[in-house]
Amino acid sequence: MAELVKMPKMSDTMTEGVIAKWHKKIGDKVRSGELIAEIETDKATMDFESYQDGVLLYIGAQEGEAAQVDAVIAVIGAEGEDYKALLESEGGEKPAAEAKNEEKAEEKAEEKPVEEAPKEVPKTEEKDESLHGSDPEADAAALGATVIRMPLLSDTMTEGVIAEWHKKVGDKVKSDDALADVETDKATMEVTGYADGTLLYIGVEKGQAAKVNDIIAIVGKEGTDVSSLLKSGTKPAPLAEKAEEKQASEPAKESKPVPSKEKQEVQNNSDTRVKASPLARKIAKDKGIDIQQVKGSAEGGRIVKKDIEGFTPSTSQVSEAAPAQVAGHENAPSETAAVTIPQFIGEEKYTEKPVSQMRKIIAKRLSESLFTAPHFYLTMSIDMESAMQARIKINEFASVKISFNDIVLKAVAIALKQHPNVNSSWLGDKIRYNEHINIGVAVAVEDGLLVPVVRFADGKSLSHISAEVKDFAQRAKAKKLQPSDWEGSTFTISNLGMFGIDEFTAIINPPDACILAVGGIQQVPVVKNGQVVPGNVMKVTLSCDHRVVDGATGAAFLQTLKSLLEEPVRLLV
Repeated sequence: MAELVKMPKMSDTMTEGVIAKWHKKIGDKVRSGELIAEIETDKATMDFESYQDGVLLYIGAQEGEAAQVDAVIAVIGAEGEDYKALLESEGGEKPAAEAKNEEKAEEKAEEKPVEEAPKEVPKTEEKDESLHGSDPEADAAALGATVIRMPLLSDTMTEGVIAEWHKKVGDKVKSDDALADVETDKATMEVTGYADGTLLYIGVEKGQAAKVNDIIAIVGKEGTDVSSLLKSGTKPAPLAEKAEEKQASEPAKESKPVPSKEKQEVQNNSDTRVKASPLARKIAKDKGIDIQQVKGSAEGGRIVKKDIEGFTPSTSQVSEAAPAQVAGHENAPSETAAVTIPQFIGEEKYTEKPVSQMRKIIAKRLSESLFTAPHFYLTMSIDMESAMQARIKINEFASVKISFNDIVLKAVAIALKQHPNVNSSWLGDKIRYNEHINIGVAVAVEDGLLVPVVRFADGKSLSHISAEVKDFAQRAKAKKLQPSDWEGSTFTISNLGMFGIDEFTAIINPPDACILAVGGIQQVPVVKNGQVVPGNVMKVTLSCDHRVVDGATGAAFLQTLKSLLEEPVRLLV
């Protein structure tokens, strides 16, 4: 069976490679481990070896041409094998000769006059065409069925992953039954049946993703044929079809036939140069293996990667490597004592996990923020001595324990009231100055970061703020937050002080114009009344969107925040 040969990723920064030279041409026989091309990457020009036996049927990139990583550069298979369907399924281009023949055929077809009228389309075909253009919801209503699509569960959601199905095909369903749990970019939420009946179809298996508005299930009368709905609606490919497509599009990685020992032992004694691929030489050097002791399995005795990995040094070679000792003279100094480096062979290991929906959105939103919003940063040191004493007194009377984070949040809310320019958002052709103060609090969870919002924080007491933040933290870790909990912030606070971080910078959380990064309280020497005394200092860094907030505006906000925290009694005024 023909196999696609794709452009390999030969370095961590490589996105495309240039074919420097082909060592084989179409029609040549190729063996596993044999050098077929040289590829120029962003780092160096490297040898590219075949992973299968067969005949080179197709070349997709000529010498000097570039190809993206994972693009098809060749096809290897049996002599005379038809590979066109495989190549077209991968989206590859047709060979130049075939393309020219098709162009000539099209030109001839244009020259011929049209003599016959087009044949009438059979009624069955007309029915199929109308079906493909029909509304699936209308078709479902006609059949007495209900199409259930992937719902939009948050404002940033583009797709959802089925975490669990609570029903299987054939089960009875009520309108308020939970059909499945869907993992969004924020939390795991339930999808209900919306209708009474029988679960007739499941379009997305557990662990798979579906775009918003894709069909994930169909509920209706038992025995209803829903095939027409699947043709007219968005339908993900079944698992079996996906597996077959993957097998057809990926070249076989292993199952390389090992040449016979007789062929391995055929060496040209007059050729003193060892034939080996650059990769094999590098691995041999890293492992401290004498490459002259290794027998090659590729054509002409050429040494490849698998020969080095499978090589085991003999006992005689190990004994020769050790320094010789003369009997009775072990303690005698040696004028030509050789330094031996012990051989250490390690094993490289790693684990790869699919990116969660939450991590995808964090990456997307913060990348957009950092690369589109011009950030600048302002750092200020705040004397927290008075705040520490005030917190001790407050906790003697408060119904809940007040943290430094609660005090900082309250001070930020009051400072924002005095500096509305900081409490704003960039909207492209206008700037929104928010009169309400909703402060997002970054909370670390297992899969990433959530930012629940304390609404109207300037009007709430320290006890109210403390209770609300604790409740958010507990529900965030239990994945029970709802979209209304994390939407609508006008300013964000990220506090890493409890982790021993002195200071850091944070990326702005859109659509906010600023975010405050709060470090830990450090005991350091400070100057008071002309004397050096112990002090407790906390550093904060304000990240600002320069399209909205200027340096002087951000500095004035930090000065107000500093005065509030250094004289916390002002928080009560």
